[in-house]
Amino acid sequence: MLDLGQIRNEIDGIDKQLVELFEQRMKLTKEVAEYKIQTGKKVLDREREKAKIESVTKLVKNKENVHAIDDLFSQIMANSRKGQYQLLEAMGQTLRQPYEAIDEIKKDGVKIVYQGIPGAYTQEAACNFFGEDCDNYDVPTWRDVMEAVKNKEADYGVLPIENSTTGSVVGVYDLLQEYDNYIIAETFVNIDHVLVGLSGTDIDKVTTVYSHPQGIMQCDKFLNTHKDWQRINQANTAMAARMLLNENDKTHVAISSKKAAQIYGLEVLKTGIADLSNNTTKFVIITNSRKFLKNANKTSIVFETANEAGTLYNLLSHIIYNGLNMYKIESRPSESKQWDYKFFVDFEGNIDDPRVMNALRGIEEEAKSIKLLGNY
Repeated sequence: MLDLGQIRNEIDGIDKQLVELFEQRMKLTKEVAEYKIQTGKKVLDREREKAKIESVTKLVKNKENVHAIDDLFSQIMANSRKGQYQLLEAMGQTLRQPYEAIDEIKKDGVKIVYQGIPGAYTQEAACNFFGEDCDNYDVPTWRDVMEAVKNKEADYGVLPIENSTTGSVVGVYDLLQEYDNYIIAETFVNIDHVLVGLSGTDIDKVTTVYSHPQGIMQCDKFLNTHKDWQRINQANTAMAARMLLNENDKTHVAISSKKAAQIYGLEVLKTGIADLSNNTTKFVIITNSRKFLKNANKTSIVFETANEAGTLYNLLSHIIYNGLNMYKIESRPSESKQWDYKFFVDFEGNIDDPRVMNALRGIEEEAKSIKLLGNY
């Protein structure tokens, strides 16, 4: 019986042969890529790969290894494709649409649109990014923001996209895919929820609380100490505050910001009501132009894939293969086919970086669809 050292030596010898044979194979796939460049043939040939898997699994003598051989050759062919994509990009055969690289975002003399009314956290995000004296105006819905930017009624729009407590704002994700507007920057606002009411409001006599759905969720622990209060959703926290002014009812209160309370002449009844003290919302700055900062270091995309085993893994592997860190993935149902999904992904990198170009090329070749949402 061989000892462990002898067994490992045999394995090392086999591994050496595997590496040599793999490099020979990769050299041949480079020649395949050059042929495809000349003929315009797509890199991914699903029928060819399916036939290859079937043929190599038939060669397996020990049937316990069939699944492992299937997986091994799937990975070998995936790496071959990635090498071909790199060669295509290096030779200028890019699928990327043109864009303008800029040094900085123009903040003077521009018009900004946000959803809500004065005192909304989104207005605060706009003023934080563009300056307190920026030219900003409000519209009722997120779609109205998208429309205003699309129609160039505003240079930039500001939209909430994720909260550190309640997660993603899925409605905004859907709009980002629907419209040909692009993320050019992101900004963060500390969400300091307070309970506000008309001057002289007695908390013990309150019957109703207004706020944005996320505001209500983010203050769930506090509200559970007042289970008899009716919770009524509003389009945003500032609108909830203004509702109190219009109703003039001291049994009604709202969850909003201190700024909204100041704007609408309301009394702050209680502070520190959020479940988490470090409650932060991320907002994106959108524009209708394909402009990206030269020093951008985050790429956002959305792609759609069929509901088949391994497809999501294969697409995300292009990010991993190119040594890029993935920050976030969010799934949403596809509008085109039931039980298919679209995936929103944020990962590191500038679109001029060859690693990002290669990753995007691979996903574009193999996904049902892909859209670049922004580089910022």
